Amino acid sequence: MKRYLVSGMVCAACRARVEKAVSRVPGVTSCAVDLLLGTLNVEGNCGPDAVISAVKQAGYGIVPAEETVFTPEREEALLADRETPLMKKRLALSCVFLLPLMYLAMGQGILPAVPVLPPTSAGAVQMILCCTLIFINRRFFVSGFAGLLHRAPNMDTLISLGSASGFVYSAAALFSGRAEEGLYFDSAGMILVLITVGKMLESRAKGRATDALKSLMRLAPATAVVIRDGAECEVPVSEVAEGDVFIVRPGDAVPVDGVVIEGASSVNEAALTGESIPVDKSCGDPVRAPAVNQAGFLRCRASRVGQDTMFAQIIRLVEETAAGKAPIARIADRISGVFVPVVIGISLVTVLVWLLCGAAAGHALARGIAMLVVSCPCALGLATPVAIMAGSALGARCGILFKTAAALEETGRVRTVVLDKTGTVTCGEPEVTGVFPAEGVSEEELLRLACALEMKSEHPLARAVVRHALKRFPAPESVSDFQALPGCGVTGTLNGETLLGGSMAYVGARCGLPPEASACALAGEGATPLAFLRNGGFLGIVAVADRERPESADAVRQLKEMGLRVILLTGDNARTAESVGRRTGIDETAAEVLPGEKAAFVDRLRRSGKTAMAGDGINDAPALTAADVGIAVGNGTDAALAASDVVLMKNRVTDIPAAIRLGRATLATIRENLFWAFFYNVLGIPLAAGCFENLFGWSLSPMIAAAAMSLSSLFVVTNALRLSFYDPCAAGRDKAGKDSAGSEPEQKEEKVRTLFVEGMMCGHCENSVRESLLSLPGVGSAQVSSKAGTAVVTMKEEIGDDALRSAVESKGYKVRKIV
Repeated sequence: MKRYLVSGMVCAACRARVEKAVSRVPGVTSCAVDLLLGTLNVEGNCGPDAVISAVKQAGYGIVPAEETVFTPEREEALLADRETPLMKKRLALSCVFLLPLMYLAMGQGILPAVPVLPPTSAGAVQMILCCTLIFINRRFFVSGFAGLLHRAPNMDTLISLGSASGFVYSAAALFSGRAEEGLYFDSAGMILVLITVGKMLESRAKGRATDALKSLMRLAPATAVVIRDGAECEVPVSEVAEGDVFIVRPGDAVPVDGVVIEGASSVNEAALTGESIPVDKSCGDPVRAPAVNQAGFLRCRASRVGQDTMFAQIIRLVEETAAGKAPIARIADRISGVFVPVVIGISLVTVLVWLLCGAAAGHALARGIAMLVVSCPCALGLATPVAIMAGSALGARCGILFKTAAALEETGRVRTVVLDKTGTVTCGEPEVTGVFPAEGVSEEELLRLACALEMKSEHPLARAVVRHALKRFPAPESVSDFQALPGCGVTGTLNGETLLGGSMAYVGARCGLPPEASACALAGEGATPLAFLRNGGFLGIVAVADRERPESADAVRQLKEMGLRVILLTGDNARTAESVGRRTGIDETAAEVLPGEKAAFVDRLRRSGKTAMAGDGINDAPALTAADVGIAVGNGTDAALAASDVVLMKNRVTDIPAAIRLGRATLATIRENLFWAFFYNVLGIPLAAGCFENLFGWSLSPMIAAAAMSLSSLFVVTNALRLSFYDPCAAGRDKAGKDSAGSEPEQKEEKVRTLFVEGMMCGHCENSVRESLLSLPGVGSAQVSSKAGTAVVTMKEEIGDDALRSAVESKGYKVRKIV
């Protein structure tokens, strides 16, 4: 993706114009403009010259944003509020000339010391003052009429046309001697001042929308202490190269990503993960910018610098999310593209209709000017991006990264959450949960022999046994003649005795197990039992399990309180899955599902509503991709960033409901903003046109229309800023059965089965299986894939698994499993 900085955009119409121009460039696959940041993101194999030429021909300025090296200072400069200081000066100067203009137009005689001027003289002074205001606020006219010349009218076009119409009409009336009939110099000047007030307030509010992102950027240090020619020297962070050795003293921030090569300390990584608890670091451990060294001295070697650091990736991710488009914004985008020309046309029709109805020219013109000024494409254009920026920045501050704007919206629509077991619901590191010695064997003896046998094994279950035993036997013995039997167990000799350990199935088939072995295995329910023998005699069983995370049960409870369906998905055996589900509160489990089959399982769930899959981002990549929203519960590794739509930097399961909660709040804010933008225009345009003037006496002067237009944009931005005060981790507001947008989740019961079929090789095989399944009474549809090896059956009524299996196997194929 290539990024550009675009200048001259003022409203949604400008954004639509730029996107339309760039999308026509050969090689461009997609493009998105962010009004808040003034950036253009382009994907495709087109050259930058073609993109720059297209934008300039559309009437806007553009420069590439990738020409300089990433630094937090440069990124923060992109977000700096340059408009508000200029508008303050412009507003102060405008008021100096507006006050006497309004006095001459409306308040002559109020001040006794000021003589009352005749209408012609007063009109001439008003025209001079209005000319001065037009010059001070000439930016509206330059941008507005430039848009007309490039056939891309924008909000400034409406403002400049409205103000210019009032000025030209008043000047014509003044020079023709009709000043007594009424002049509109005051309206022409007041429109410009009121719009400037509104734009200044809007600019300040938009600046606050990026405060969370700017506060993150300020955490990064500007300099680094590196070792050059054997001496310490302080250099800008942008000059640190990969492989450089840098020093981080207590209280300093880590300047770039690296690896500790000397020293030990505790490091606060809250800027990256949102987790305030310090993490211990020693030789060989990674450190990332801008974590803060809290205690000891660290000497590190730089591994990633500039745009490659994790911090730079997070900043860029949030910016790209803000620049992207949420699907809900498509309606507003289509309207924004034609909004301004339509408004200009309606304004002209309004003036003509009033003239044909016998109204005075001044009255008809006032209606037309009010129509031009009250229309607000800005509110439509800002409705989505300010909410997306506020939501994504808040997520980054809480350690929840949304890769795209669509991911943020889709997360708010989730109805089903699928949780991978290993590494997500559980810690991902097995440990001993029970030791069950045989009769006549002590627990110490069983552990001592098991440790001696498993010492040379690299299997995760073996390492768990060794870790547990080393706590009690610091100096373990070691077997000779060690032999590993992959997938089965291990064997070895200790003091002339043959030891054997492994799974219950393998050990039982190899040597046989006494009856009490089954009782021992059942005692470790939910764990994997490892049986051990000595010279063929049963020693006992060590139960090893992957413990649930401490917060897993709380996360599941929160998801259920949010009205979500929660499913545990694992390749482990059914007994273990059910045990984990029971302890964490998950009612539905799908066990013994291979990694390649998880994608088909998730795809089936998507038919009943938006589905999120939460996994580690590596082994579960196919399922994460198949889901509507892929959530990586990890520490922000490259693999997690690549495989998922949402990354939970804190590696905490309770951030899954927090992410969904934030998505719902953002989606609700977007809906509120779009409703107000549409409602404002639906109400304001006919009111400004005078549609209710004869019926109810309601009308809208151009000055009031200008104030209303400014306030509408301010309302949209301010409403989005409420997200900055939202706490997505607070579960107290959850209501079962409703999300924050007020919609009822889908609760319909599925009658769908997925059959994993072996032997299918082509389209003929698929048709054969499909026809056999459709022949069963009650089968509504069957989608068969030889590539995935699956048959997804939708049933009008419940059909037993045996009937489904028989229908497929009657055609010569084997059904391995049904879920």
